[in-house]
Amino acid sequence: MSSLPPSYAIIPARYQSSRFPGKPLVNILGKPMFQWVYERAISCRSLKSVWLATDDERIFTAAEERGVPVVMTAVDHPSGSDRIMEAATKLKLEEEAVVVNIQGDEPALAPEMVASLIEPFRDSQVEVTTLARVIDAEQAENPDRVKVVRAVNGNALYFSRARIPHVRDPKKKAADYLLHIGLYAYRLPVLRRFTNLPPSPLEELEKLEQLRLLEAGVKVHVVMTDYQGFGVDRPDDVAMIAAQMKGL
Repeated sequence: MSSLPPSYAIIPARYQSSRFPGKPLVNILGKPMFQWVYERAISCRSLKSVWLATDDERIFTAAEERGVPVVMTAVDHPSGSDRIMEAATKLKLEEEAVVVNIQGDEPALAPEMVASLIEPFRDSQVEVTTLARVIDAEQAENPDRVKVVRAVNGNALYFSRARIPHVRDPKKKAADYLLHIGLYAYRLPVLRRFTNLPPSPLEELEKLEQLRLLEAGVKVHVVMTDYQGFGVDRPDDVAMIAAQMKGL
């Protein structure tokens, strides 16, 4: 095992959202949501720095006013991965760097989750990492909750909206269903390769971007965690998240 490579987090924060326009600026307990995410991320000691990547002058200005490092990026990126790749390029990150993609709608982010994403990169063979936790069969039925199955070495075999694995014999012990948590860390060359690839067939079928990696033969190492993500998807989620955050 070698030492950890230099690691950076980038938080994509676009203004337009079909379900919640202006979401990064929503006030939660006296701060815009992007500031909560930044402060939670920067407390992870495994990171050298954390940056916001936005496409909107309102978010850019608000970040500068609050001392949050921010990069302006294009408005037409098809995904957050493309946005963080542009930001990493503008920041001139080292070629050996690890880039963590932190969702901008996770104001209650646990810094330990970020540290656990980065730790496997001591192994030079690790290309990409993500997180998962155990859920029950009823939760696994929900197609909005993405499931993953792993090989014995921890690498992802497949991600799906379906409940996987399928237990054909009802007499068998129920499987451990693994909920995929959408945080990722990439070696910079792998992130660049990923964003240069066209959408893959399975990706387009399941509407899951991470399947592009598997179809291209990129290994995705899945780290198990007990932490839960609490994302803000709709305006109705704000009060619930604020109540949860009062105890942090």
